[in-house]
Amino acid sequence: MQIYYLCRPVLAKTEYYNMLIVNVKDNESIDKALKRFKKKFEKTGVLRQLRSRTAFQKPSVKRRTEIIKATYKERMYGNHNEQ
Repeated sequence: MQIYYLCRPVLAKTEYYNMLIVNVKDNESIDKALKRFKKKFEKTGVLRQLRSRTAFQKPSVKRRTEIIKATYKERMYGNHNEQ
């Protein structure tokens, strides 16, 4: 048994569809198969792209938020040798 789902490509402007396929193994519960499907679907980034398109954000604001996130990550995961 296979679960299929059609979704658009994340950042491409072409009109083709990508298909998510989850193979359900013998004696596997639907819950586990659904969990694997949700993980694959989340990796495609469809929902993230949909949410980002709901409201317009200026490019300068996008860059600023990216810089803020990068500095935060650098502080959290960066050089731990500074003491």
